[in-house]
Amino acid sequence: MTEWWRGGVIYQVYPRSFQDSNGDGIGDLPGIIARLDHIASLGVDCIWLSPITKSPQADMGYDVSDYCEIDPLFGSLEDFDTLVKQAHARGLKVIMDQVVSHTSDHHAWFQESRVSRTNARADWYVWADPLPDGSPPNNWPAVFGGSVWEWNGTRGQYYLHNFLTSQPDLNFHNPAVQDAVLDVMRFWLERGIDGFRLDTVNYYFHDEQLRSNPADPDFRHGPHSASPYEMQIHEFSKSQPENLDFLRRVRALLDQFPGATSVGEVGDSHRSVELMAQYTAGGDTLHMCYGFDFLGPQFTAAHFRSRIETFFEIGPDSWPCWSFSNHDVPRHVSRWAEHARSLPDLAHQTAALVLSLKGSVCLYQGEELGLTETDLLFEELTDPRGIRFWPEDKGRDGCRTPMPWDQGLPPNGFTTGKPWLPLKPEQSALNVAGQNADDGSTLTFFRTILAWRKNHPTLALGDIAFCDTPEPVLAFRRSSGNDAMLCVFNLSADDHTVAMTGLHDGTSLEPVSERAVLSHDSLQLGANGFAFIALDSSSTATLGGLA
Repeated sequence: MTEWWRGGVIYQVYPRSFQDSNGDGIGDLPGIIARLDHIASLGVDCIWLSPITKSPQADMGYDVSDYCEIDPLFGSLEDFDTLVKQAHARGLKVIMDQVVSHTSDHHAWFQESRVSRTNARADWYVWADPLPDGSPPNNWPAVFGGSVWEWNGTRGQYYLHNFLTSQPDLNFHNPAVQDAVLDVMRFWLERGIDGFRLDTVNYYFHDEQLRSNPADPDFRHGPHSASPYEMQIHEFSKSQPENLDFLRRVRALLDQFPGATSVGEVGDSHRSVELMAQYTAGGDTLHMCYGFDFLGPQFTAAHFRSRIETFFEIGPDSWPCWSFSNHDVPRHVSRWAEHARSLPDLAHQTAALVLSLKGSVCLYQGEELGLTETDLLFEELTDPRGIRFWPEDKGRDGCRTPMPWDQGLPPNGFTTGKPWLPLKPEQSALNVAGQNADDGSTLTFFRTILAWRKNHPTLALGDIAFCDTPEPVLAFRRSSGNDAMLCVFNLSADDHTVAMTGLHDGTSLEPVSERAVLSHDSLQLGANGFAFIALDSSSTATLGGLA
């Protein structure tokens, strides 16, 4: 099936923290191979591997020094081939990160580009002359602090880096750069990979005139604003219209490999949903995109509804990939804890919610355990963002701590050595072995609801129509052909009862529903309760106000 990705469930593996096989405290490819049965047991469709290619690890692999070599930290190309073969044998697809908006400054391309203005790769990166007073060409800020411009004395020019100074941006206005990036992708596709997650996909192109960005008039500078990056509307530094033509080149390459897919990461706080829809429209661009709309603090019915409705209004033939957690943000069970009476109940509810939205789904490793954000000390940090902006922004290490596998004390079977990030008691207690033995655990629930979802393809592929319910109740109807499913969620720590009309006699809740009681004229939902009600296409069942 070439469109396995449409409505599919992708499981993100952060290799450093999944399973260590050699005792160095860092997860690796043999470790992932050893844990493939766990991933397969969940019932997901695909594994997404965060960066494993050669890198000095200044940004934990998102600074690539060789796109076609596995970093020795993680193993070898032979290990990679074995992983893909073993995953395929279990019915799992494998996609890998492609970090091509920038490279490491150790990459051979940059080492050549930086030495002169006339070498063969002189314009493979974004170089610019200083202003007459020696200052940078414009006002663009870097995501990780400071200016995007770093001075190079050899060339007498600045180079652009949207992230760390050691991550220079490639110049996608140069066709040779595009060709080289596509050659890298072809290398992995010919090796048997099933597609790519494209890091920072809206950062590929910059404004060739290097115009300064305008200020964001809606920015509210508070006492704890960690970075000035959000003070601008990034009109010229990213998300340029030329990006679409390159994405069409990516799609044309992928189409040569039946079943290969793409999911782009859109990083934009002003028009994320618009770009997601634009980048997946028409059948000749990317297959899927995700943004950060559901990776932040907002946990209201209005927010979920507005983002999903807006996406499909802009791109009726576009396709989203929704996620609540990943390696860049605090884990959602902690992020949304104020809306819950019980964190396990919240973990169950959010799983049920993301798996019933129209679109594909990304689940982050440990989400199936209900893992919480790890509270780290400053001296335990490795993330350059956290180190720079502490304590207002503690960085991304708290969501990247190792998987707890075995019962007992940390590191719970992750390594026989000292883990690269600490595994602490709160996360240790949520270990896989203990949850495997508990029929009421979050892990058991994930397996149950993923299996149930596969038996209800309406939830993967059907249309979505929202009901006009008051906060904190989110309700929508998924429908396909003669089948329909009413999905209702109480996004709060309080009990609520919703009026219902039009139910046929004998209508009952689906067995994956939790903290929900259905009668002929009402639906009672406990704290973070949720209900699934199977309907036929002729049903006029609707929800009203809170009783």
